[in-house]
Formats: sequence, structure tokens, C-alpha cells
Amino acid sequence: MKLIIQIPCLNEEESLPKTLAALPKRIDGIDTIEILVIDDGSTDQTSEVAKKYGVHHTVRFPKHRGLARAFGAGLDAALKNGADIIVNTDADGQYKGEDIVRLIHPILEGNADIVIGNRDIENIQQFSWIKKRLQRLGTCVVRHLSGSTITDATTGFRAYNREAALKLNIISPYTYTLESIIQAGHKDLAIANITISTNEVKRESRLFKTIPEYLKRSAVTIIRVYSMFNPFRLFVTLGAIFTFVGTLLVCRFLFYFFLTGGAGKIQSLILAAVFIIIGFQLLIVAVVADLVSANRRLIEEALLRIKRIELKD
Repeated sequence: MKLIIQIPCLNEEESLPKTLAALPKRIDGIDTIEILVIDDGSTDQTSEVAKKYGVHHTVRFPKHRGLARAFGAGLDAALKNGADIIVNTDADGQYKGEDIVRLIHPILEGNADIVIGNRDIENIQQFSWIKKRLQRLGTCVVRHLSGSTITDATTGFRAYNREAALKLNIISPYTYTLESIIQAGHKDLAIANITISTNEVKRESRLFKTIPEYLKRSAVTIIRVYSMFNPFRLFVTLGAIFTFVGTLLVCRFLFYFFLTGGAGKIQSLILAAVFIIIGFQLLIVAVVADLVSANRRLIEEALLRIKRIELKD
């Protein structure tokens, strides 16, 4: 049984040695532990530091491509190097290496495909009050859309078995955290949770600069991924809302028509027609999107078979 711990990095030459030193060297039930560093176009000596401290595998991008691309490249490289379990952790030392033993335990027991290390958000001192509230809100939305029981949707401390890593296809160029959970929920992958404590990280996040930017990108990711897996429900719901509003406006016009002859209320009828037409178009889009989604599932199944053949060879 081989465990590969992957660490996406962007200019982490200072924090990486401490992170590597904290990783476990032996775990019961694991025959081999290897480290994989994904250098996301760092301008410092991150790759050199990784090699100096004995990292087994390094993937380096010539330019910065973003966390989602780094994560996806890490999964691909780990699979090609024979990983049975893949743990993803951050290079800034936020997550404790000693928790990896508990993180992979549900996978070793055969009870989970993915294990999420949930942080105790309320007790993280460096998180502002508004950031904590936004984390809770985002997690609630992702939990509902994925049908999971997670309590921290944005944590990067996760473990994947080989099957889960093969099935995940990250589309978002921004971050993998939200998308991978929603995908896992719709691909019938078993998700388990453990509660972890974290180390204090004083530097600012490199994933986003402002909260509005984070909200915008996260919202786009959630809507995009959900529409990929549930297009029929999404567009039927929107179509029903527009049609319902249009019907109410028709009823309003008819009420005043029979009461006063409808003088001055023709705007309601015009607006009603617009809403009903949009609603009907959304219902048509729902059918078309559902057919596209069916083709996407077939393509993903073919891609999964290709991956297995490639890794076997």
C-alpha cells in the first residue's frame, strides 16, 4: 500500500522545510510513503528546496496556473507513480502532519473514498468574524448540493483513495475544494470527515486578495459545477419561477380587466408575456442541457477507462 502526500506550492521556500519535517515517516498499514511537490510557477527556490529535503517527486509549472491546476496535476502524477492513497496538504504549515494518520484511517478501513479534515473554524484566531460566517454559509451550500455532511468545504487537508482520484475531473481554473466535493457527491463516492486542529499561519491567503473576489469566484464555481451535474433541475426550477411570475401578472391583468376594463394595465400583460416566454425557453434549455449532461457522463466514463488503461501500461 503506497501513500503519496502531495503539496501544491507557490513561493514556499521558507515554509516548506518545516512542513516536510512534520510529515509522518511511517504509518501502520502503509508500506511506502512518498512526497510529491507541485511547484505552481514559483519565482523563488521552492523546487530546489524540495529536492534538497528529499522530496521523491516534483512537478514544476513554468508559469503560475492556479491552485486547481496544481491539484489536478498532483493527482495525475501521484496516480502515475502508483499511489493507492493520496493526501493533499498545504505548504504553509497550517495542517499538522500528525493528523495524516487519522485522515487516511477511514480509507484503510474501507469505509470512505474521500476523507475531509474539517477545521474548527470558530476557534481559528486569524479568521475574521465575517470570514467565519462566509465559510459557514459556503459550506452549507456545498453540503446541500453534494448531499454530504462536511462542515468545512474549503479545507485543503484531504485524503483520496485511488478510485476517487481517478474519477475526479477538476474543471475550475480557480480552486478544487468546492468542485471536488460536489463532484464526489454526484459520483457516489463515500465522503468521511474528521475534525482537526491547525497551526497559526500569519501570512495572507494567496488564493484571493479580497473577500468580494473570493465570493464571486466561489459562486461562479458552485453554479457552474452544479449546472454540470443537475442541469435539468436547475433550468426547470428557473423556468417554473419565470412562468409562475408571468402567470401572476396575467391574473393581475384579468382581475383589473373584469373590474375596470383593464385600462392602464396593459403593461402587466406585456411583462407577463415576457416572463412566460423566458420560462418556456428555460424549460427547453433544461431538456437540451440534460441531453448534454448525459453525453458528458459518457465521456467521463470513457476517460476513466482510458486512465485505467494508461496506468496499467
